[in-house]
Amino acid sequence: MKSRLSNSVGLLLVVLLAGCAGSGRLRYETAEEAYQKGMEQFERARYERAAEYFQAVFNFGRSHEWADDAQLYLARSYGANKEYILAANEYTRFLEIYRNDPRAEEAEYERALTYFQRSPNFELDQSDTRRAIQFLQIFLDRYPNSEHRADVETKIEELREKLARKQFAVAELYDRRELYEAAALSYTTVFDRYPDTHWADDALLGAMRAYISFSEQSIEARQGERLQQAIDHYQRLLQVFPDSPLLKEAEALYELALARQRGLQSGSS
Repeated sequence: MKSRLSNSVGLLLVVLLAGCAGSGRLRYETAEEAYQKGMEQFERARYERAAEYFQAVFNFGRSHEWADDAQLYLARSYGANKEYILAANEYTRFLEIYRNDPRAEEAEYERALTYFQRSPNFELDQSDTRRAIQFLQIFLDRYPNSEHRADVETKIEELREKLARKQFAVAELYDRRELYEAAALSYTTVFDRYPDTHWADDALLGAMRAYISFSEQSIEARQGERLQQAIDHYQRLLQVFPDSPLLKEAEALYELALARQRGLQSGSS
């Protein structure tokens, strides 16, 4: 009787450990078996099912020989299934628990990529884009000689282009609404924060145009200083981007600002 009861309890334990999954019951009796079945599913690109098996490995604890591999491939399964938030969390758990693992560099790189993948189109909120840059930069700081360095730097540049474009679009919106002071400040922000992007010279030109329009909205006593801002932005454009294709248009605005400034000075004399 006692033997039958013991066998029944053991069978129940296996069933409970196995659990249920969307397409059917998980079947495994050891951590190794759960891990190997997870790898089979992973290699067949059945990432959701693979994640279930890798998660099941931890029913046997986190100190056995399969735990670190299961943790890493759990993160990879979520990432491959485009569940990037879950993937990032599992990569972070791997790095916290197995910080001395020789695969830590690769895990940190893959974690940064999950944030990169979450970066949305420039029209949307860019919080995830900024977070991606942060994690990519953390990777570079920790592994400056990594074989992934060039790829990470390229991705940071791509994300910075997106942030610059977002800020430029904000400036254009102010421009269209004839909120020229806000437009001028927003254009200037593009250059100040993202001088290494393709939007920087466009932003200086936009700021020139906005300051000239802003001066037209201003009382006479303030027009001169706002025209001077346009002139100063031309000088910045000329100095930083001497080969910009926008210089001809910028020069015309510069001459306009100078002419209006002289007109104000002659009118006050």
